Amino acid sequence: MTHRSTVPSPAPPSPAPPNPLAVGAALAELEHMTVAELAARFEALFGRPTRTRNRDYLRKRLGWRVQELASRGLSPSAVARIASLGDGLPERWRMREVAAGAPVVAEAPAHEAPRDPRLPPPGTTLRRVVGREVHEVFVLAGEFDYRGERFKTLSAVAKRITGTAWNGFAFFALPKAPRKEAP
Repeated sequence: MTHRSTVPSPAPPSPAPPNPLAVGAALAELEHMTVAELAARFEALFGRPTRTRNRDYLRKRLGWRVQELASRGLSPSAVARIASLGDGLPERWRMREVAAGAPVVAEAPAHEAPRDPRLPPPGTTLRRVVGREVHEVFVLAGEFDYRGERFKTLSAVAKRITGTAWNGFAFFALPKAPRKEAP
């Protein structure tokens, strides 16, 4: 069974080239905006709220988007290359197509990351005493529950407990990863 994803057709050629002065003015305007203003502009240009408050990152992404919109998107050769990727099309591009209302012919199969063999099976409770307090972490199918809060890694749980970075396997005294032998 083949999976393919649709790629939006390139925009028709623009009757006039973009005005470099207008693009330059829009880029210069980004330099003087607050983080809140950058976040509002991000939502206006991308159609979704930003998840970051990093001023430099927002300026860079917004600058890219302003230039992309001014040049009317990707060139026909770039769109053709994206279409040739088929199943190799990055997930964020597929999601952009769905958000733009483009029909999706078939979804790519979800590839689930293999579970680390050092992890105990779901349903297990890990306990660790820090100071005089007992900390219990419940192992779930793809995450961990610590006091009603969900975490993707044991390291994140260990950091929440101690306030410092830890290797989650070492913190909870789980077995070390087997060493790979040289061929």
